[in-house]
Amino acid sequence: MINTPEEEGMQIYEYIVDNAESESLQMGDMVMKLRNADTTGQFLCSTARYLAAVDRERFDRWIAPLVEGAIEKDRDRRYIGSLLEALWGADYMERAEELKASDDNFRRIYKRIY
Repeated sequence: MINTPEEEGMQIYEYIVDNAESESLQMGDMVMKLRNADTTGQFLCSTARYLAAVDRERFDRWIAPLVEGAIEKDRDRRYIGSLLEALWGADYMERAEELKASDDNFRRIYKRIY
C-alpha cells in the first residue's frame, strides 16, 4: 500500500518525536524527508514546535530548516502562525521590530500573517 503525503508526513513526525532524544537519529535526513513529504507545512510546524519545546538549543540547527520548509509549504497560513509564540516567545509582538531585523524566518512569517 502506498502512503499519501499526509500519512508519510505523520509517520516521519511521529518517528522524530519518538526518537528525538536518541543519539542515533539522523536528524538531517529526517528533516529532509519531512520537507519532501509534508505538502501543507503542518508536520514541519509541529516538529519545529516540538523540538523547540524539548530543547531549543540542542535542536536549533534543525528548527530553522523546518521553519523554512513550513513557510514554503503553508500557502494558506494555517500553521505557520503557531510558530511565532512557540519559537519567539509570548512577547514576540513587543519585540517584533527587533525580531524582523535579526531573524529572517520571523520576518517572513510575520509579514505573511500580519
